[in-house]
Amino acid sequence: MNRQFRNILIMGLGMGITFNSCTSNNTGGQQSTASADSVDSLQTYVNNRLPIYENVKLTADMQSLSESERKMIPLLIQAAQIMDELFWKQAYPQKDSLLNTIKDDKAREFFTMNYGPWDRLNGDKPFINGIGPKPEGAGFYPIGMTKEELEKSDVKDKKGQYSVIRRNASGKLESIPYHVIYKDELQKASGLLKQAAELAEDAGLKKYLNLRAEALTSSNYTASDYAWMDMKNNGIDIIIGPIENYEDKLFSARSSFESYVLIKDKQWSQRLAKYVTMLPELQKGLPVEEKYKAEKPGTDSDLNAYDIVYYAGDCNAGSKTIAVNLPNDEDIQQKKGTRRSQLKNAMRAKFDKILVPIANELIDKEQQQYIKFDAFFSNVMFHEVAHGLGIKSTVNGKGYVRAALQEQNSWLEEGKADILGLYMVTSLLKKGELQGDIKDYYTTFMAGILRSVRFGAASAHGKANMQCFNFFKEKGAFERTSNGTYKVNFEKFATAMNDLSKVILTLQGNGDKTAVEKVEKDYAIIPAELQSDLNRLGEKGIPVDIVFEQGIDVLGLK
Repeated sequence: MNRQFRNILIMGLGMGITFNSCTSNNTGGQQSTASADSVDSLQTYVNNRLPIYENVKLTADMQSLSESERKMIPLLIQAAQIMDELFWKQAYPQKDSLLNTIKDDKAREFFTMNYGPWDRLNGDKPFINGIGPKPEGAGFYPIGMTKEELEKSDVKDKKGQYSVIRRNASGKLESIPYHVIYKDELQKASGLLKQAAELAEDAGLKKYLNLRAEALTSSNYTASDYAWMDMKNNGIDIIIGPIENYEDKLFSARSSFESYVLIKDKQWSQRLAKYVTMLPELQKGLPVEEKYKAEKPGTDSDLNAYDIVYYAGDCNAGSKTIAVNLPNDEDIQQKKGTRRSQLKNAMRAKFDKILVPIANELIDKEQQQYIKFDAFFSNVMFHEVAHGLGIKSTVNGKGYVRAALQEQNSWLEEGKADILGLYMVTSLLKKGELQGDIKDYYTTFMAGILRSVRFGAASAHGKANMQCFNFFKEKGAFERTSNGTYKVNFEKFATAMNDLSKVILTLQGNGDKTAVEKVEKDYAIIPAELQSDLNRLGEKGIPVDIVFEQGIDVLGLK
């Protein structure tokens, strides 16, 4: 904890904390402004911000599960809840100290939803006076440590995925593995997974749960990742452990704890299975020079649909994930591929409660007929599949793209998945492998951008969407009409799609971090005109995202 924050916290504990002045018009993805000397209470800020979330009860058809599977679900949820505790330690270790000073129930709820005192859907704006900007290194690194200090140190695990950096008694930097620093919590979670494994009827699920239990206590996740990829016939699933590196904005290296508890929709999953086999052919057709598409994507991948019954940790912070593409390990991706998990019930909730109202307000009236759930589902699905396309290693010896681009990698990779997902949709429609009208997919994609940019340009997904919006606008792929709605130019939309695909794949293949930084500066921004349109959505009371009622009680399990 830095000295400034420690002093503020001590004063807050003794005298009550003063809360930041801010104004809000119930929109996300914007930097609220107010005069420096105006002070609103925390309750005022929270009352303005809570309405941007739509409450959704997270349920599924539990009757489709066997008795053993129903007994497993509570154990998996308990393990997931431990991941939630660990993510707090990574995102905001001072949780209890600050939370104890907040007496208002709604304010406590808002603090908890954001996993700390920074509004994740408002550009990480601090809503408690004196907290200051969110540290780029979150809780992964010592307060005050610079990138240069770590890079010049003799720490062997400088950019380790499963460790934290701390100062020892003499002030020297050192690396501590997750399974050491979080030993008690991870052993407890490991035990719960082993209990669930004893109930598992599917051999593949049993193997995966046991290996994942061992991985939590060793920080060696490779074997369990392979077992997860080999698992084919399971009816339930759990994604659990340190997975994504979005929270580490200093190096984009260290992974955050999270968990999803899932029930497979086997009927929908069967419909999706064929698309993975088409990846090599789609890779060859990418609109970029040959050297940037020479890699062969893995085809031992799964494409499945699930109902999610529990979110925990990183995936529950800020905007809620509605599709997952894992594992992130590049070696596994090239050898085995990935599993793309579509979270159908959460996706449906966002479509009905958010995307359709946005389209009714901001999409040209004549094109609103093209807003379709099947198109939304496919656009999201192929975004995840598209993570497997393109390039993982640079073409000039700089190693993996992720290592070369460091903190610039995540947002550009999300942008790649957005645009190559649309490329896949376009290609598959032409081949007759996907049903529907291209106008449905393009118009729904446009509405999807307007939905996602409300998360703000601080997140990886927000930056990716802003890059796409500004690039497509520059290319004339859409126009803003005189009545403030957006109208897609379908021909130019396809051209812009190919042009942006080439730009992103080239940036990744070259591993040129400086060039990516310039693109971020020029394109990953919210123009004033767009912000004005997003403000209209807030004034109409259209939510920005969803928040869940979830847990064993909601599912009717004990």
